[in-house]
Amino acid sequence: MPSFDIVSEVNQVELRNALEQSNKEITNRFDFKGSDARIELGEDNLTLYADDEFKLGQVYDVLTAKLAKRNVDVRCLDRGDIEKVSGNKAKQVVTVKEGVAGELAKKIVRVIKDSKLKVQASIQGEAVRVSGAKRDVLQEAIALVRKSVTDVPLQFNNFRD
Repeated sequence: MPSFDIVSEVNQVELRNALEQSNKEITNRFDFKGSDARIELGEDNLTLYADDEFKLGQVYDVLTAKLAKRNVDVRCLDRGDIEKVSGNKAKQVVTVKEGVAGELAKKIVRVIKDSKLKVQASIQGEAVRVSGAKRDVLQEAIALVRKSVTDVPLQFNNFRD
């Protein structure tokens, strides 16, 4: 029976490369000379450091530009609150969202079931598996999910015929 998986993944290699390019640009830019602006990579998050909130915004803009050049969808980033560190320095934790969360998975299953397509959708961990009798119906399901879910980057992989 033909099937495919709906997942939300981030290419970690491209993320790391964009992070290194961003740090290199930040150290070379004139407006960041003498400042402690940088980006650090954690387990599933990025930590942005700068001298003030304005420069923190500029660091985030540099990061998003480098991610966009490397085809990493910036919708996977979730900005946290800006925290004050020693003195007037600022830091911000940016979470990298991966996997289809429970609420989003339920929404995807509900959209597919409400469409009356002849497919079955089931939640399997961090993915949603969609199976159906015909390949054409599965492609219609992909188009439907792409149209209805726009706030999270989704990939459709593991397509089996």
